[in-house]
This record gives sequence, structure tokens and C-alpha cells, in this order.
Amino acid sequence: MTHLAYLTLFLTAFGAATILPGFSEVAFATLLLQSPQDWPVLMIVATAGNTLGGIANWVLGRFLLHWQDRTWFPVSAKHLAQASRLFQKYGYPLLLLSWLPIIGDPITLAAGVLRARFLPSLILILIGKAARYGVLAWATLAAAA
Repeated sequence: MTHLAYLTLFLTAFGAATILPGFSEVAFATLLLQSPQDWPVLMIVATAGNTLGGIANWVLGRFLLHWQDRTWFPVSAKHLAQASRLFQKYGYPLLLLSWLPIIGDPITLAAGVLRARFLPSLILILIGKAARYGVLAWATLAAAA
């Protein structure tokens, strides 16, 4: 596996968790099928990229909310309001669901808007993202066997 492949996976995973459209699952599964013995490194790279993308959303919510009317802002006002209500109701454990499509980005953004503490947010986002890629790795390798 080349460094470029790892970098591409990292950037794809990061982008998929932020404002950029991305399909990190496809990149992850493709690389995993090409080199199944590298699954631990692929897990670390994908999880790191996706977690940092989630943290980027937290930062946007925490410090850059005044730009929410811009087209590049990753979450619509409607989704942000829904995620904020959910976060107020369920609190930090909701960040374990940050890997979910559609609602994951608003959850991390809402955590920043609501000034959730950084370290617990980081840890829970990391756990959720790692679980996502763990399940994907297991499913991919099981299907290939």
C-alpha cells in the first residue's frame, strides 16, 4: 500500500465528515480488499480522518456559526435546529452517532454550537467513527471470504 493511498483515504474520510461530499466507505472497502492484511492501518487512517472531520464541524459550530447562511456551511438551519434539540435532550452520548449519514454532521456541529466540552466530544466522536469502520471492515472481509 502506498503513502498516496493512505493520504487519499484520510482526505476522503475527512471530507465525508465535513462540507465535502465523500464516500469514504467505498475508498476504505476498496483498499481493504486490495490489501486485507493492512486492515489495522486502514482503520486508523480512516478513523483519524473522519474524526478530524467531525471535530472540524464542532469547531465550525463553536466559532463560526455566524457564517451559517453561507452556501459552504455544512449544515442547513433546519438540520442544525433538529440536531441542537436532540443534543440538548440526549447530551454527549448522541455524539456516538456522529458517523450516521445526514444527521452525523449536524450533531457534531450542534455540539460546538451548544459549547459541549472538547475532550468528551472528541472521545465520543472517535469511538463512533472507529465503530463505523470496524463494522465496515468486518463486513467487507467477511463478504470477501
